[in-house]
Amino acid sequence: MRSRPFIFQSILHPTAASYLPMSQTTFEFSSRTENLAVLRAFVRRFLEAEGIPRKESEILVLGVDEACSNIIRHAYGQTPGQPIALACEREGQTLRFRLRDFGSPVDPVQFSRRPLDQVEPGGLGLYLIERIFDEAVYHPQPVGTELVLVKRLGSEGAERNG
Repeated sequence: MRSRPFIFQSILHPTAASYLPMSQTTFEFSSRTENLAVLRAFVRRFLEAEGIPRKESEILVLGVDEACSNIIRHAYGQTPGQPIALACEREGQTLRFRLRDFGSPVDPVQFSRRPLDQVEPGGLGLYLIERIFDEAVYHPQPVGTELVLVKRLGSEGAERNG
């Protein structure tokens, strides 16, 4: 019988960080695309607990999912079993999603974007992240990267640029 993967254990048994007054919860999972569905459920649960309307919640879930997909694809080169940590925080009217990986460091200046009028699959992740969140800040670490995605409630992140 297969044992339940760690990814499910962290959702079923939240850490003490889940009970901090600042509204913070953490989730650790491995770099397997199959884990993204559980990640999305985790983020939805956090946003629901914070009273975020479903429409806005789904957009934020999409943005976090895209950022995690990019970590799996680019920082880890599709290598399964590598650690990714997510901290979801709410402080007043600000939501923060901190993603930490230990893969290849990223240089945001080197990111490539394809033209939006070029119809083909893929290549829209950075565009989506920039449209959904008010800030996306990359903090290089001695090993890997921390990406902080910030959404100020009431801001029109997905519509502010057009």
